[in-house]
Amino acid sequence: MVDSQYYLPNDIGISALDCREACRLLSPKEQMYAHYLSRASWYGGLIVLIQTSPESANIYVLLQKMFCAQAPQQLEAVATAAGLSAEEYQAFLVYAAGLYANMGNYKSFGDTKFIPNLPKEKFKALVWESLAFKQSPGDMETLWGYCCELLYSLEDKQKQLGLGEKGISAYFSGNCCLEDAEFAQKFLDSKNLSAYNTRLFKTEIDGKRCYEVRLASAEKGEYTEHEVCCGKYEFEDSVFSVKRGDYAFLMEKVCQNLEKAKDYAANENQKRMLEEYIRSFTCGSVEAHKEGSRYWIKDKGPIVESYIGFIESYRDPFGSRGEFEGFVAVVNKAMSARFAQLVSSAEVLLPELPWPLAFEKDRFLKPDFTSLDVLTFAGSGIPAGINIPNYDDIRQTEGFKNVSLGNVLAVAYATQKDKLTFLEENDKDLYIKWKGPSFEVQVGLHELLGHGSGKLFVQDDKGKYNFDQTAVRNPETGELISSWYKGSETWDSKFSTIASSYEECRAECVGLYLCLNKQVLSIFGHEGEDAEEVVYVNWLNMVRAGLLGLEFYTPESKSWRQAHMQARFVILRVLLEAGEGLVGLRECTGADGRPDAVITLDRSKIYTVGKSAIQRFLCKLQVHKSTADVEGGRALYEGYSAVTADGTHNFLHLRETVLLRKEARKMFVQANTYIKGDAVELVEYEGSAAGLIQSFVERFPDDAEETSSQTSIRPH
Repeated sequence: MVDSQYYLPNDIGISALDCREACRLLSPKEQMYAHYLSRASWYGGLIVLIQTSPESANIYVLLQKMFCAQAPQQLEAVATAAGLSAEEYQAFLVYAAGLYANMGNYKSFGDTKFIPNLPKEKFKALVWESLAFKQSPGDMETLWGYCCELLYSLEDKQKQLGLGEKGISAYFSGNCCLEDAEFAQKFLDSKNLSAYNTRLFKTEIDGKRCYEVRLASAEKGEYTEHEVCCGKYEFEDSVFSVKRGDYAFLMEKVCQNLEKAKDYAANENQKRMLEEYIRSFTCGSVEAHKEGSRYWIKDKGPIVESYIGFIESYRDPFGSRGEFEGFVAVVNKAMSARFAQLVSSAEVLLPELPWPLAFEKDRFLKPDFTSLDVLTFAGSGIPAGINIPNYDDIRQTEGFKNVSLGNVLAVAYATQKDKLTFLEENDKDLYIKWKGPSFEVQVGLHELLGHGSGKLFVQDDKGKYNFDQTAVRNPETGELISSWYKGSETWDSKFSTIASSYEECRAECVGLYLCLNKQVLSIFGHEGEDAEEVVYVNWLNMVRAGLLGLEFYTPESKSWRQAHMQARFVILRVLLEAGEGLVGLRECTGADGRPDAVITLDRSKIYTVGKSAIQRFLCKLQVHKSTADVEGGRALYEGYSAVTADGTHNFLHLRETVLLRKEARKMFVQANTYIKGDAVELVEYEGSAAGLIQSFVERFPDDAEETSSQTSIRPH
């Protein structure tokens, strides 16, 4: 019996992302701009297959060939003839939909592998009986040969993403371990090269370690601009060669579509932004992408919002390499007005945060904060809110943007009462009623005042400090601070493996802390008793999420697979430790006779016990972050992240209960756009596995065959 966490259930929630109204409100010029940005995003999104696992791209190509030859409905008759039951064929469709939605065979949220929930021989029989196989048996047999073993393999190392023996990563060759990642980071730092758009491959020649750093770019070959510096370098006892041209075909497609979008740009900032993105994706320069991001920040309040590139580093086990993503969205004006009010109150709210003034940015760079309805989100998954760019040097001095994805929130967080776990009955109705409104407040605070707050103390290459080292004191010890970031060191490069989760935890704590502020609640339209319900459900949701987070912990490697869920578990631990009956967590037996658990929150203690616990913890998080104190920050964060059987709660046992009662994360079906004559046409699909599959089959109408052949990978 295979553990059910490695299957996607046949009844998994699949919803269509509604964007018809948002698209209808755009002018013809804006629709063209959105269309070409969407095309660029979808082509770039295929890069994620290559970044996820060695087999993902080949499984994708195999499935695309099958469904391009026969739609899911037509393939059903073939499946029956090949001996598959209705349940097995549905499992096949769900697996294919899961691969498309996650852009690979590892879950984008949690990084665990998922395999088809039907016997391997049945899957093979369906491939052999398909029209695609009959049309080109040689190609299909080769593709099957490339991926059939890894498609089903659940060896320990293959169960999750990770580095070395801990898991699978396509950012590194299989023979790389954490030491290689650290050593390569030293080399990249010495060359002032960012890891964001790179992958690392190691070989040994005559007993000497040789590393190849591959930069993502449409162009291949040498490039001598100082910001890319291709070539061979002796470094300590090893050789590094920096090469361009990773994902060249797809990068070229991205650039072609960005070039077309440029003709429909609304202003000079959008035009310059696209020019810099094109330069970045053509030659492999992260500096050019930073420059594009600067123009993007300046493009305040656009009707069509987008961002594209190697952005989030959650899935690089070392935490430095960005996964490709691209999104295109339309502003939701009513909700954006609330966020704008939150932005204008930021300067009053920031001093409320529990750290000294010197630890706050010198001036608050008012970001754009908008609620968006997504037209296209290409990558491994769709978040509820985003705060970008992730380049700390830009965020500290030039600003950033926040977006909340309204039509994603509307679908993702709708909960049915009978599927609501680990709460007391009298909390369930409250939770369902207020989860949406409270999450909206939390996302707003998390993105704007969480990620947007706090200063990093830096001494630049020229020896200049951005703080007064004779006056700034550590509020925890009262002594002058003794550590800071030097030269090209960044938050990600210093805190590496814990950086993402630690920062998500800091932002979540800011949300919990500031949602207690009456002014904040009022901005979102909550007053009096309603406001109290929003606070209660926001805190209740956080402690419940901390318990649910245990699903994303792997006991064998003692590692967390999801940054946000680790962060929420840490907060649960902090609030349990606060004691005084603030949070209750007990194991019990459910009505179905199976193990269960109940989590409770004493609402009368949120403003006292709860607030002071978060206040103390949040100050510590900020101090370690500001002062580049990796040792202290790691000890604090890893201490609370530990999942053990001893202590007041047996978290390892609770994890089993959480796995027993977990609900699979929803998948989204997205629309396609096409140009008909001189107008843009929107085509939507039903919210089902077949609908999700069909949307991908029709996504690359002009060059499906070429795109597939360029995406597939021959195993070494």
